[in-house]
Amino acid sequence: MDGIQKHIDPTEAGFGPIDANIFAWSEEQRAHIKSLPDSLNSALIALEQDHEFLLAGEVFSELMIRQWVDFKRNEEYYQVRNRPHPYEMSLYFDV
Repeated sequence: MDGIQKHIDPTEAGFGPIDANIFAWSEEQRAHIKSLPDSLNSALIALEQDHEFLLAGEVFSELMIRQWVDFKRNEEYYQVRNRPHPYEMSLYFDV
């Protein structure tokens, strides 16, 4: 919604789409490609830093966003982060 309202072109902003083999590009060329958050925690941090568009029209309040981020972090992110991944079990314990 934010990008639409601000008329942000995703290609000009560095998000693509990119119709090319980026692995053939130089490091300098690839450095201009912006990526999306790669984890739940990264997405939550991005939301904490930029959520003004959600406050427009009073659809969501600052308090609601903060509580939702806290809930997701405490009930999902930390719960997963604090437990071993099944691959770790097979890698280290040969189960």
